[in-house]
Amino acid sequence: MKFTLSWLKDHLDTDEPIAKLADKLTMIGLEVEQLDDKAKLLAPFTIARVISAEQHHNADRLRVCMVDTGEGPPVQVVCGAPNARAGMTSVFSGPGTFIPGKNITLGVGSIRGVESRGMLCSAAELQISDDHDGILDLPADAPVGARYADWAGLNDAVIEINLTPNRADCTGVHGIARDLSAADMGKLKDPGIKQIKGEFPCPVAVKIEAPELCPGFALRLVRGVRNGPSPQWLQQRLAAIGLRPINALVDITNFMTFDRGRPLHVFDAARVTGNLTVRRGRGEQFLALDGRTYALDDTMCVIADERGVESLAGIMGGEASGCSDATTDVLIESALWDEIAIARTGRKLGINSDARYRFERGVDPAFMVPGLEMATKLVLEMCGGTPSTIVVAGKAHGDDRVIEFPIDEVKRLSGLDVPFIEIKRVLGHLGFIVAGKEPVVKVAVPSWRADVHGKADIVEEVVRIVGVERVPLTPFARGEAPRKPVLTAIQNRTRRAKRALAARSMMEAVTWSFVAKAQAELFGGGDAALSLANPIAADLSDMRPSLIAGLVTAAQKNADRGFADVALFEVGQVFKGDRPQDQFIAASGVRRALAASTGSGRHWTGAAAVTAFDAKADALAVLIAAGVPPAALQVVPGGPAWLHPGRSGTIQIGPQNVLGHFGELHPRALEALGAEGPLVAFEVLLDRIPDAKAKPTRAKPLLELSPFQPVSRDFAFIVDRAVKAADVVRAAQAVDRKLISAVGVFDLYEGKGIEDGKKSLAIAVTLQPRDKTLTDQEIDAVAVRIVAEVAKKTGGVLRG
Repeated sequence: MKFTLSWLKDHLDTDEPIAKLADKLTMIGLEVEQLDDKAKLLAPFTIARVISAEQHHNADRLRVCMVDTGEGPPVQVVCGAPNARAGMTSVFSGPGTFIPGKNITLGVGSIRGVESRGMLCSAAELQISDDHDGILDLPADAPVGARYADWAGLNDAVIEINLTPNRADCTGVHGIARDLSAADMGKLKDPGIKQIKGEFPCPVAVKIEAPELCPGFALRLVRGVRNGPSPQWLQQRLAAIGLRPINALVDITNFMTFDRGRPLHVFDAARVTGNLTVRRGRGEQFLALDGRTYALDDTMCVIADERGVESLAGIMGGEASGCSDATTDVLIESALWDEIAIARTGRKLGINSDARYRFERGVDPAFMVPGLEMATKLVLEMCGGTPSTIVVAGKAHGDDRVIEFPIDEVKRLSGLDVPFIEIKRVLGHLGFIVAGKEPVVKVAVPSWRADVHGKADIVEEVVRIVGVERVPLTPFARGEAPRKPVLTAIQNRTRRAKRALAARSMMEAVTWSFVAKAQAELFGGGDAALSLANPIAADLSDMRPSLIAGLVTAAQKNADRGFADVALFEVGQVFKGDRPQDQFIAASGVRRALAASTGSGRHWTGAAAVTAFDAKADALAVLIAAGVPPAALQVVPGGPAWLHPGRSGTIQIGPQNVLGHFGELHPRALEALGAEGPLVAFEVLLDRIPDAKAKPTRAKPLLELSPFQPVSRDFAFIVDRAVKAADVVRAAQAVDRKLISAVGVFDLYEGKGIEDGKKSLAIAVTLQPRDKTLTDQEIDAVAVRIVAEVAKKTGGVLRG
């Protein structure tokens, strides 16, 4: 919702500065999104006259101008505008002026050897239009030396507020002024609306066939109007908030929409055939004022004459009956529409209009006829003519609402101790009528506040005007029980996973929760239960069973734009079924192209392409950050079908709890996703991480270092080729978990000297004594036990 300061002052008698008004608007719930104070921005720009414009001696397209700024001697300015000439009046800015259109601050400069002490400006440089073909050419009588913003009427600040859906009463400037008046920012100007006497009966009758869609309808004919451009004040007011002036009749309806939050529509009476009927659509094709044709159905409300649909009720008028400069007789319509029907029609047809914005929130039902009277007055002032009487069909007002309100509710719900006289003052300024005495009063709700239904709503009105900053800080009673964590386990894991992946130089991405059916099937989904009944696009038809598809698509789009070396991750929901227990939080990532910093596929170091081990490191980093003990993790070869069978792995805590997978994407998967390799990925399910067992423990040092020297011993075992390295590592670790601090694989050999079907696997075992230095006999004893345990668990034989 946009409006100007002068527009606000038409409804509010105030001398408060614009900054204070903007702050107060935000504090009372009408959040100011933008304050565009052109007067402040354009204050340094003045009107000046070009005395002479001579050709630059060293540039064909430059002129050396002597400029009369209205103060002191003429100023020399080098100008490149093609329309710069002697005798013209334009806009001047001196050294030190900030030029908003160029985002620079002027200084005294030298252009091709000639000093320039200022600038003659174009409209684009002042950000008042996109015209940059030449400098501003003002009328000859423009006062030299005067501020350009004051002369051009650009000194009116524009305020834009963000309305919550319940505040339909503030979709007009009058409603905003009412709130500011209640907040002691000025006095509301509300002179009332006088009734315009009709000179003849309205010849057009109105019939409502769908009262559930149209509770009320008012219509008036004005004959003999002279339509043309609207007055300058109205054009400037509409242009300031981004609306294009069209003609007086249309501009009046736009003015009413923003001034009073009361959308109206005007029909060219000569183009209307017979009487008007408010009914449901019947499958017609409707050409609207935006030049587009819409298909109407029986869920939509229309205004039709005997020829067909003339207006899409409450949303947009029709091209066939629109007003033009040739209009001499005009029908003015003011109606009430069902909010849900307006919203549904607007969404279905994809139409966003200022009328829809207000009607779907709910307009003041009691202002239907007064709004028509006010519009009639404006039409008579601007276009002349003779008005008819008003035809009213249906209800011309809403239902009365009275709430019994205990005064102490303000204290009970907000903690604020507001005197009754102040409560009555606030509510009275907002249009409520308070009757009765303490402790319980009756409050009549004004017709324009459809959002107020109960006692809590009245408390909210009092508190926001009195000031939410006055609400006391009152801590809740916590009791003696220990404090419980604020975040759940899965929330903590999600945060830690994101930090871990970001620390590995991966960029977070957010992709669609929907994928194409073929992609869903590729990753184990595609069930009918996970297909969308009304997808937003044909290629977004199924809930995603994996995050990988979206990440691969994003990586390929980056590659197509020249950023081949990407590493993306996402933490989000995946769907294995339609039950709650089939939905998981996954952490996934993809790496593409070379690890070289050039990202071009070549590097002097001969950097290799990303491998499955890069994805493995990412997956393990996530799991460890999420709280999984590294010793509990098992990595086994192989993975799902979308990964390369020989270049992938599965991470698990035992065969019954698979946490995730990693590896290089299968060529068939890359082809199906329309991506180029090499590309590696991982995906782990954070929900499957077992919760840590809570048990009381004594405080321990974060890092407990032993004072004794660690001992390392290497072992090489001949084992069957099918034996997993992890099995050998676990067997060695199991010998003495307190003494053995680390076991790692450092060599794998198959070939000469090793039997077919066998392999040599070398491990390094680190012994870390805690109580004393180990003797050779103790070390040898541990080594014998390691050899025996590996032989028992894997069949391995110590290599000679």
